[in-house]
Amino acid sequence: MQLQKSITLKHLLINQKKCIGLQFNTNKIIQALVNSLPNVSWSKEFGVFYVSNNKNNLDLIYKTFHGVAWINGNYFFSDKIINIDNPELNLDRFRNRKPKDNFKPCPEEYLLKLELKRYSDNTVRNYVSCFESFINYFYDKDPITLNEIDVRKYLQKLIQEGKSNSYVNLAVNSIKFFYEIVHGMPNRFYSIERPRKEKKLPEVLSKEEIIKIINSTNNNKHKCIVALLYSSGLRRGELLSLKVTDIDSKRMVVKINNAKGNKDRISILSPSILKDLQLYYKEYRPKEYLFEGQNGSKYSATSVLKIISVAAKKAGILKKVSPHMLRHSFATHLLENGTDIRHIQLLLGHSSTKTTEIYTHVANRSFMEIKDLLS
Repeated sequence: MQLQKSITLKHLLINQKKCIGLQFNTNKIIQALVNSLPNVSWSKEFGVFYVSNNKNNLDLIYKTFHGVAWINGNYFFSDKIINIDNPELNLDRFRNRKPKDNFKPCPEEYLLKLELKRYSDNTVRNYVSCFESFINYFYDKDPITLNEIDVRKYLQKLIQEGKSNSYVNLAVNSIKFFYEIVHGMPNRFYSIERPRKEKKLPEVLSKEEIIKIINSTNNNKHKCIVALLYSSGLRRGELLSLKVTDIDSKRMVVKINNAKGNKDRISILSPSILKDLQLYYKEYRPKEYLFEGQNGSKYSATSVLKIISVAAKKAGILKKVSPHMLRHSFATHLLENGTDIRHIQLLLGHSSTKTTEIYTHVANRSFMEIKDLLS
């Protein structure tokens, strides 16, 4: 019979000493057993009982509650690989950078922990960039000596510079990773406030604007990149990771492997883009990646952004156009054409239709049925 009662173990740092926090719902049996633990104390600050963090206490906790309550150690054992399906990382590209004057690079222990946890390459790049900005703001200080006041000062600077809420949240995550995961002090910055998540509607282009951008590209390779982003609803990283074999012309689908959330999926392949892709393949002969950069490596993310930006300007579109705007437009246009939202969810790779429902707020189809109040 499955145990209904559970205790969640938490890392705590109390009076500069590492402790094991015991979080559980009120229960007389569990409370009595907790009280029996040696030198157990109550933390008013964190609202949990705790004992010193050592092997004897950890073993005793499991022994004491065996058969009584399930011990949840998911938050406690931080060396667990969180993205086991991600490929193993090699962050030598950060280690081997040419040293810069008056610049502190990301600490080696930070890079090692990122490799161990197997975060996605995109997350690694963002974390390293954000954390380096943080430690260089306090260039003359050892990061381990910084406190909440220092972190708040840095976050205030980001806000004053007009950084987006998502960037500030990313900065917080990168900083917390250093103290919580790398150095095992998970409660050090619990009270750092996060900015509210921005609820902005996705910006979309009309079909006519999309066609103008595609027709304004400089060559067939650029045309295929823009058209595939839109017609298959791909993220930029997914496009750059496409292999030649991921284009299935018999089933008319694009295979997207190891996408966001470590999920594989398929999306639609437009018959018109297939003709352009065949011409592109004959001209460029890519070997592994569908769109290759120098020496057969992945095509550059900044190059994709530049292609779209230049083409949009040539097409006379004044708004700033990004690769993700093409994906938003793909979803919105499908919804306007009457495609079931569950099908759009699968094509985009969303875990829930709740994420996909944002496009109902920008699709014209629902608004066209509203009567003109001035007529």
